[in-house]
Amino acid sequence: MIKSYDSNAYDVIVVGAGHAGCEAALASARMGQKTLLLTISLDMVAFMPCNPSVGGPAKGTVVREVDALGGQMGKNIDATYIQMRMLNTGKGPAVQALRAQADKWQYHEQMKRVIEETPNLTLRQATVDELLVEDGVCQGVVTNTGARYHAKSVVLTTGTSARGRIYIGELNYSSGPNNTIPAIKLSENLEKLGFKLRRFKTGTPPRVNSNTIDYSKTEEEPGDQVPRHFSYESRDEDYLKDQVSCWMTYTNRYTHKIINDNLTRSPMFTGEIKGVGPRYCPSIETKVVRFADKPRHQIFLEPEGKNTEEVYVGDFSTSMPEEVQLEMLHTVAGLEDAEMMRPGYAIEYDVIDPWQLKHTLETKNIKNLFTAGQMNGTSGYEEAAGQGLIAGINAALRASGQSGFTLGRDEAYIGVLIDDLVTKGTEEPYRLLTSRAEYRLILRHDNADLRLTDYGYQLGLISEERYSKFLAKKEQIIQAEHAVKSITVHPNEEVQNYLASIGEEKLKAGVKADVFLRRPKVKIDDIEKLTHEHISNERYVKEQIEINVKYEGYIKKEQQQINRLHRQEAKKIPVDIDYQAIEGLATEAREKFEKIRPETLAQAERISGVNPADLAILSVYVQNGRYSKIKN
Repeated sequence: MIKSYDSNAYDVIVVGAGHAGCEAALASARMGQKTLLLTISLDMVAFMPCNPSVGGPAKGTVVREVDALGGQMGKNIDATYIQMRMLNTGKGPAVQALRAQADKWQYHEQMKRVIEETPNLTLRQATVDELLVEDGVCQGVVTNTGARYHAKSVVLTTGTSARGRIYIGELNYSSGPNNTIPAIKLSENLEKLGFKLRRFKTGTPPRVNSNTIDYSKTEEEPGDQVPRHFSYESRDEDYLKDQVSCWMTYTNRYTHKIINDNLTRSPMFTGEIKGVGPRYCPSIETKVVRFADKPRHQIFLEPEGKNTEEVYVGDFSTSMPEEVQLEMLHTVAGLEDAEMMRPGYAIEYDVIDPWQLKHTLETKNIKNLFTAGQMNGTSGYEEAAGQGLIAGINAALRASGQSGFTLGRDEAYIGVLIDDLVTKGTEEPYRLLTSRAEYRLILRHDNADLRLTDYGYQLGLISEERYSKFLAKKEQIIQAEHAVKSITVHPNEEVQNYLASIGEEKLKAGVKADVFLRRPKVKIDDIEKLTHEHISNERYVKEQIEINVKYEGYIKKEQQQINRLHRQEAKKIPVDIDYQAIEGLATEAREKFEKIRPETLAQAERISGVNPADLAILSVYVQNGRYSKIKN
């Protein structure tokens, strides 16, 4: 064994440099902690082994939240995108979502450069085999070379590398994503330490050569010309005008026949793959079997960068044999002569059952050990980044002797994500959806900075300069709100003609601008033109005012629900409560309470399998203080 020296002592060690690990390490270092980031391969820092994109429904909001808290993902994608596009623009603000197509190589290089240049942060290539644990406290890690690194707290972000195994038809072999080295011994060590692991599965589609695609047979998906950004620090004048298009095509009955004829060669259907796959991102063979009545499925052709001809065949994930994959591709319109550059594959990997975690993402049975990302059972770069940021923040706080930081379900999608994991667990790779958030009209992508920047500043992750600009923006919104409540719209000829042109009922008397703005088709710009009054020069200020005015009633209802949530969250459950001593609890409820150890009555209410009667019994028991009689 290599002897431990002071140079191997850190405040925080982060294992894994995927999207979770990068955010964790950067947060820790920026909070002033001496941080070590270990990765199996320096060539895989912030790599995108699956789709080369960031954002989308719910996920895009998470990226904005990461940025509002002082994280890096939003800045990184804004510096390396090749296309930016707002989705669901025909729907309400709660489900609108920003999505960017990334240059995957530049994304990796840019993030690696940021990490290399960040003070207090050391990046090193190494494979971690073992955790150093004494008396239930994690104190460092041991690598495969025998090197020991000590730290006050450790964050594990192993992604899909933990005992990873790749499947392509009848072929399968031990591997991490993109044919990297897998982490084998760390999983074994975690099991020895008492953690319950399970096997999940995900996959990727083939990549094809762009020069061999007939784009005339596909539908173009261009980027937006209106400036869009993930980071609140990005500038409109830097918005990329020369964007790269994505393209859409479809499978057909010939594709489906090839798939059905070869199911006996698919490890998904032969039983070779034991891991549970993602319900909301299934393989193409799963879709064809599950939705046998559908004559076709959408396929997206997504360029992987400006300096490569590789194109990602989105929604065509498969683990079929290579020759079958090629045959499948050649049935798709536009891909009849496509050259496959990389075959698709499925990958099985270990995850930790997330009910073994606290809301800080610290493990319950090993103190000072935090986990984040896909190893917690999630899927997606964005979910990983959000968890990584919270884990890194809490690892840094623990290293400096401070109390932990958590986000509630009413504060952020990140809060919804983590609460779902630790309260409900997951039986399959978890994907964040807008439908999972009860307060999604408040947790919008456009107001993430208003919700979370104060936290980022208090944690030391937001600079004074940025915070001053944020406070100025808040003041502009207040002034604009005052303006729309003060300005009167009169029923003159210009106003009445405008209302007739948009199919709205004419005014019978003058109204305040905020009342006028409640009409669905009316915009603040229209009010300024009609009244010749100034409200704001800033697009994002007008956006906030329009949403707050038009959805005021719905927002108030959600706020009432949040107030009830806060009352329930205030009812704490003692850590040492003995559920066996509570008479009247159903067996399932008692087992769930023992397993998850909810911290509040609100969390207990969200546990699957707990009925109102069980919750009422627990509530009375806690409020009566009977737990105080329990012996430790």
